[in-house]
Amino acid sequence: MTPSPRTRRREAETETDRSLVADHETPFRRDLERIRFSPYFARLSAVTQVIGQSGAGPLVHNRLTHSLKVAAVARTIAVEVRDDLDAAPDLPPEYVCDPVVVQAAASAHDLGHPPFGHLGESVLDWIARDQLGLADGFEGNAQTYRIVARLDVCNGPAQGLNLTAATRSAIAKYPWTPAVSSHELPGDALPPGLRVRGDQRGAAGGGRELDVRKFSAYFLEAADLAEAREASHGLIPFQQSLEGSVMDIADDIAYSVHDIDDFHRAGVLGQGAVARELRGWIDGASALRRESADELAGRGAPAGSALELLRRKLRIDDPWIADDDVFAEAVRAVADDLVDGLLADEFDGSISSERALASFTSRWIRHLRESVVLAPRENPRTGLVTLEPLAWHEVEVLKFVHRHFVLGRPDITMYQRGLRRVLVRAVKGLLAWLDDDLDQAHVPLRLRELVEMATDGYLELARERPEGVPPIGAGETRKLGLGRGVLDYVASLSDSQAMAVSDAIDGRPDRLWDVGQRL
Repeated sequence: MTPSPRTRRREAETETDRSLVADHETPFRRDLERIRFSPYFARLSAVTQVIGQSGAGPLVHNRLTHSLKVAAVARTIAVEVRDDLDAAPDLPPEYVCDPVVVQAAASAHDLGHPPFGHLGESVLDWIARDQLGLADGFEGNAQTYRIVARLDVCNGPAQGLNLTAATRSAIAKYPWTPAVSSHELPGDALPPGLRVRGDQRGAAGGGRELDVRKFSAYFLEAADLAEAREASHGLIPFQQSLEGSVMDIADDIAYSVHDIDDFHRAGVLGQGAVARELRGWIDGASALRRESADELAGRGAPAGSALELLRRKLRIDDPWIADDDVFAEAVRAVADDLVDGLLADEFDGSISSERALASFTSRWIRHLRESVVLAPRENPRTGLVTLEPLAWHEVEVLKFVHRHFVLGRPDITMYQRGLRRVLVRAVKGLLAWLDDDLDQAHVPLRLRELVEMATDGYLELARERPEGVPPIGAGETRKLGLGRGVLDYVASLSDSQAMAVSDAIDGRPDRLWDVGQRL
């Protein structure tokens, strides 16, 4: 089959890399294999997705099984998008989609998740900012980019996996650093992950102060991300590459559906509570709209209040697609299939309950996958592709079910408070060891290497400080290198390794041999 003009353009972009691989390989296939053969990728099998393993039936998802399913969904979407783009060759140059690039980005997207998932991310971010003086904190997406660009190794450069610009750009889900300025934004619409501080949301012009909550590169990797972005022709600032958008959508689809799968399997998603909230909103939508936000968030708020707050948030954050009628249709669709369907029968580990769960999952994955369309042009709130309005709202409602009925449970919160102490103890213990003149010679070699690598990076950053990066004072590079190196080390542990390191530092001899291989 003769390659389309769009496919030939993508191949031409990587022509200089072809001499590095065998004749039957391609640069993008090499990217995918380097990611999947990485120890950072294998580690994901021992990192929690949301909840721990259940006692009955097949295991629930971990970060590795999640990543594999995201990659599978992403490839299917990418093939369909590529075929649509090839049928429209007059589109601008940024409209290019290689399924292998998408697979590589999807496989890599969670590499930076620390032990205990999003909880670990928030704890390490607090430590980084408040205890270690790292202005860019800790962010899972930025840690992913740091791994592929700097921390992981392959048979080639001294640092990083030497991935193509296309794959690095696709991995950058939030393609900016914490140094982003409101003056750089192409209009008033803010990309996901950026917020306006205080009450400046409606302010005109570029004088707004931004709260950067999500980003895909630390200051140390800012130049590498900029280089990758420059090769993605035609993208407006802060806009994902098309291949990155496909990866992001596939992640949303898998996250929203497979987490419901896990919660039902583990028996933590009760039909009664979900039914009260969803049906309460459907039956009382008009009355709920007349309530103030404080009344909706207060104790004793009527059923449906949390869902009404979600509707209002979507209207504020995403007016380009949020629609009240479509939101109502999405709530009814989820209520009918989830409340009256899947949750109507308790999961008991039987083959019939497995079949019902598989039917629910495959039906929703297929529906959402087939709802991917080209997005409105030049809108930083979305990438170059998005979901049709109904599917977009359904994903938001499914994610709401996850957040509202599972993450806020007292038993899960109690467990997470304990996990916070595990990470704090590990970081502080390793920092104290590195600062111990009598015993620092016995610090694990890998940890010392990571500290040296980070310190060298901050020395270079101090010499060539890009615009927006906070100044690095004399003598600060060592301190910053220590902090970043320890975070790199702790973030590379599995859940059980993090617990073992924490216990060993605390003097528990029964966990000593659990950490021997890691150290």
